[in-house]
Amino acid sequence: MRRLYTVMWCLALPLVLLRLWWRGRKEPGYRQHWRERLGFYGARGGATPTLWVHAVSVGETRAAEPLVDALLLAYPDSRIVLTHMTPTGRATGRALFARHGERLVQAYLPYDIPFMVRRFIGHFAPRICILMETEVWPNLIAACGTQVPVALVNARLSERSLRRGQRFGTLMTNAARALALVAAQTEADAARVRSLGAPKVEVTGSIKFDVLVPESALATGAWLRSRIGARPVLLCASTREGEEALILDACAALWTLPGQPLLVIVPRHPQRFDEVAAMAAARGLALQRRSDLGEAGVDRASQVLLGDSMGEMFAYFSACDLAFIGGSLLPLGGQNLIEACAVGKPVLIGPHTFNFALVTEEAIAAGAAVRVADDKELVFMVEKLLVDDAARSAMGAHALAFANEHRGATARTVGLLRHIIF
Repeated sequence: MRRLYTVMWCLALPLVLLRLWWRGRKEPGYRQHWRERLGFYGARGGATPTLWVHAVSVGETRAAEPLVDALLLAYPDSRIVLTHMTPTGRATGRALFARHGERLVQAYLPYDIPFMVRRFIGHFAPRICILMETEVWPNLIAACGTQVPVALVNARLSERSLRRGQRFGTLMTNAARALALVAAQTEADAARVRSLGAPKVEVTGSIKFDVLVPESALATGAWLRSRIGARPVLLCASTREGEEALILDACAALWTLPGQPLLVIVPRHPQRFDEVAAMAAARGLALQRRSDLGEAGVDRASQVLLGDSMGEMFAYFSACDLAFIGGSLLPLGGQNLIEACAVGKPVLIGPHTFNFALVTEEAIAAGAAVRVADDKELVFMVEKLLVDDAARSAMGAHALAFANEHRGATARTVGLLRHIIF
């Protein structure tokens, strides 16, 4: 099965590289460092012991922050090689970890073709491979063999992903059996990973609860709020394709409310910023961009502020009165609500949250979040909460308490990793 998988990768490689070049038209980062994706990394560095952490894109990179910090503290003579698959993930890592200097090296993970992966391992000689959340690459795991233990941490596996994995038969079960450690977010995640054959699975909780809100992000949030003024602010964070149109249409009633609320939309993928701006323009809505925002601030006539900046999600949460978490109005699985809770903001979430099922249900049970059935109920709840300061304040307090109560996953994960790092 793995041979067939490798043949399919080799046959698809020309198309994959063509797609890389094509995406580079809008995102130049896809045309940079392309040799790394084939396993070429230039001259080797020194003999510093290396820990390898793979965080595919923005969300995983941000989630990895407390783990990276803890590992560098626990292993002061080591460095970390942090790999990604997307330029936005790499840019996020560069912003988050610049303070570590030469102790953290960034690179793209090569495509999952055996000789490319072996070149990566030979170049960096890692003592461990730590995969974040859902990244399971059969050839990578096989290439690590017995020399480089592989751990899947902050692991989550939905029922949908489990069914998809089971369709690949021995390809995924053999990969799961070769994992030295799985640190799962929840008991349900752990049970699903065990069903694939992983031999050592522990429940540690979500590392995302341990992410500290940077003071600089709070300062940016305060500056942003001062540019907005006293008007109520609804943030729609990490929205996905198809959701913005629903939100823009449904929110037409909001601008008739007292105070003329401001709708802030932050699409999850930066290549869609222009698309969302065009949607607002087609509806005759007055829109400003975060990237164009100067000291003059948000015009009183503006109805929509487009969050077209990277790495400022904490600032957007800090500046809002109420946060809706995207990816959940349509069957996309939802995005993570922990960051909103960490800054004490009341949260609204749609019906589709299978990617973060347990944490969403726990947040709702804690009074930190409210689930809405569709775009119409979303606007109904927004109208209700924006005029009820006491209810919003209570939800925000519950959200902050919820986030604080769930800290500690990073320490538990590092404790488990100590037993398998060579």
